Amino acid sequence: MERTTWTRARSRRKRVLYLSSPIGLGHARRDLAIAGHLRRHHPDLQIDWLTQPPVTAVLEAAGERVHPASAWLDGESRHIEELCGEHDLHVFQAIREMDEIMVNNFMVFNDVVQESPYDLVIGDEAWDVDYFLHENPELKRFSLAWITDFVGWLPMPELGEREALLTADYNAEMLEQRARYRRIRDRQLFVGNPEDVIDDTFGPGLPNIREWTVANFEFPGYVTGFDPPSADDVRRSRRELGYAESELLCIVAVGGSGVGEPLLRRVLEAVPLARADLPELRFLVVTGPRIDPRRLPEVAGAEIRGYVPDLYLRLAAADVAVVQGGLTTTMELAAARVPFLYVPLQHHFEQNLHVRHRLERYRAGRCISYAEASDPQWLARAVLDQATSQVSSLEVESGGAERAAEMLAGML
Repeated sequence: MERTTWTRARSRRKRVLYLSSPIGLGHARRDLAIAGHLRRHHPDLQIDWLTQPPVTAVLEAAGERVHPASAWLDGESRHIEELCGEHDLHVFQAIREMDEIMVNNFMVFNDVVQESPYDLVIGDEAWDVDYFLHENPELKRFSLAWITDFVGWLPMPELGEREALLTADYNAEMLEQRARYRRIRDRQLFVGNPEDVIDDTFGPGLPNIREWTVANFEFPGYVTGFDPPSADDVRRSRRELGYAESELLCIVAVGGSGVGEPLLRRVLEAVPLARADLPELRFLVVTGPRIDPRRLPEVAGAEIRGYVPDLYLRLAAADVAVVQGGLTTTMELAAARVPFLYVPLQHHFEQNLHVRHRLERYRAGRCISYAEASDPQWLARAVLDQATSQVSSLEVESGGAERAAEMLAGML
């Protein structure tokens, strides 16, 4: 009944199916921003979203249309969390073990576009759809825009030769697919600038990643998903959070997945030591939507909250931050020019290599290892050092969402 009702509700106006990766919340924020600007070009545009929790909750709160078929998708975030160790995620291996999930989710997508045609499909790192359309090009009956913030599977050096061979093999397959079926992706957008692409090879005998990406992608610049907060915005945010101007605020956040709990516990162990040296320092620990705040210990000087909407504005109100190594949160801090520590998940090639490359280009944040964070005294000192440091990072450009939307608007 739901499927029939949804299909009959379609109209003659232009229609977009938006696929937003559910691994973390960063995709949702930037995709909402792009969608908002796309509607300025086409005011009567209908956008349906095919995605999973936790992204669906963000979309529903924003009043967006989540396609009912989203309920039939297998959980990617759950799969990722099941394979995590203690602040450890071999993300390349996790992707390799997602075959059944990807097949199911592509079949759901294919049913949706067959039953209810769309003028444009936007895939923000919708790896299942991209891969199986290249394998079955006859199924493409719509325009497809592909969005990503990294290109190239890269081996973690400590995982040895086999990891290097496997990532190179995956890259070679992608390059071959793109060479044979260039018509599958009608436009390709890299979220950032050419310098943000890592300067490395896809593997032995394969092209340079940056050179290939520059030749094949368009670059709208980084998409923050928000306008830089003003000084008044920051002061208002601090008041809403309950922090006085005389206090120093450290925000601790681990994104939208459930893999960050061990890091939160380590920071909480360091809180008393840091406050012993700097009593006016207070901590706001944000667990996100997939970690129960009640599982964490109560510590004097630390407030623990679950999901916090508009986290970027809260981060901008901080004097220092400790976060995981995800791109969205770290770039939000870079845009707000807040000093921060970031702790990439072990064996997570994107956080350790692609994201770190971009942050180093912006001269933003200080990367520390999870092993270093295991010593509460060391971590407390690192937080205090960052809290008193001068920010010298490059400015993060604005307007990326508008430029991306302009690139996509012509496809309609």
